[in-house]
Amino acid sequence: MLRALIPTERPAQASHSLAQALERAARIVAQVLAGANLGSALSAQPKAPGRLGAAAQDLAYGALRGYGRVDALAARLLRKPVQSRELYALLLVSLAELQASPSAPHTVVDQAVEAAALLGQPNARGLVNAVLRSSLRRAQELDAALSATETGRYGYPQWWIERVRAHYPEQWEDLLEQGNRHPPMTLRVNRRRTDAPSYMARLTKAGIAAKPLGEYALRLDRPCPVESLPGFGEGEVSVQDAGAQRAAPLLDVQRGMRVLDACSAPGGKAGHLLELSDCELTALDISAERARRIEDNLLRLGFAAEVRVGDAREANGLLEGRMFERILLDAPCSASGVVRRHPDIKWNRRPSDIGRFARAQAAMLDALWRLLTGNGKLLYATCSVFPEENGGVVRAFLERHPDARRLTLSGIGDGQILPSADSDGFYYALLSKSA
Repeated sequence: MLRALIPTERPAQASHSLAQALERAARIVAQVLAGANLGSALSAQPKAPGRLGAAAQDLAYGALRGYGRVDALAARLLRKPVQSRELYALLLVSLAELQASPSAPHTVVDQAVEAAALLGQPNARGLVNAVLRSSLRRAQELDAALSATETGRYGYPQWWIERVRAHYPEQWEDLLEQGNRHPPMTLRVNRRRTDAPSYMARLTKAGIAAKPLGEYALRLDRPCPVESLPGFGEGEVSVQDAGAQRAAPLLDVQRGMRVLDACSAPGGKAGHLLELSDCELTALDISAERARRIEDNLLRLGFAAEVRVGDAREANGLLEGRMFERILLDAPCSASGVVRRHPDIKWNRRPSDIGRFARAQAAMLDALWRLLTGNGKLLYATCSVFPEENGGVVRAFLERHPDARRLTLSGIGDGQILPSADSDGFYYALLSKSA
């Protein structure tokens, strides 16, 4: 049975009450239940004092990682549907916290009752108390009933479980478990400023434990605020998953090359490309708001690039027919390889979305291929584990374009990186264009 529905890391206790954190988390989860993505729901919250924001975020993530289970729990515990979305979200967050903090169940119940009043629903305190105490009394019975269903056991929609099992018959349970764990926090050392051993020494001096994952990647033993990282504000280091750090070196950018980073926001791979080579970089993203994040990230690193706003499928017109020697397409996808960072994705996605993404990915590849010079290279990247978005898209592209050849990637095999303790899930395909 998977252990992943119980978080393995808990934030340090702070001066705020658990009730305040539960109330704030309930408001976040309620927005997700209404259709917002988790990032937008978090951004919509007013600034919180001290560690309250981080604690509420942890609670919201825990509820959404275990949503399949706690939603089923609530259905069994409630006599009739709860009309208030925020109150229902509070029950979900509180049930998830009861599973995460089994040593202090009565504290969680008492604080959840108080949180109902903070939500402006004091009359619901009795309901919250009854539901949560019933979950404790009936814990063994409820656990057996929920564990009998795959959605309750694994914490994913049934269609997702079946898809992963079909594609990865020997690894599917581990993939599901990885998606329910806390993600690692990995740093990318800016080689123009320092090197990994030197920066590791600075981390040690600051009391931050880490281990090297590659030439410039360091995985922290425990996540921490970026403000506590030595030299972060000065651009000496960035936060980037180890799997994502594979992209820039694979593209093999040489000094002076014209490079296009399509679907670039928030700019992590763009920054890495500029750390590796003095190239002429153009970054393109469809969102003006997210494009500003590219500029902010490059400014922190001390780099400059041309940042354009527009759809990669219309890149030829947007970029006035300019040609590039290297192109990175970090294509929009299901994000099935990074669900531990975005647990709402599991519940907001639909099976039909996979085909929709694949069609958009194919259109982007076709459009960008026209901008690649002869002998140039294009790196196709996704953060998906679904083959329809990965190998399927690339094979169809090669059939449509006889001037394209897929290059071998050292150490990645078929290009699929599966989620693990050290990396999120990514897919890469490096394509070369004949002269």
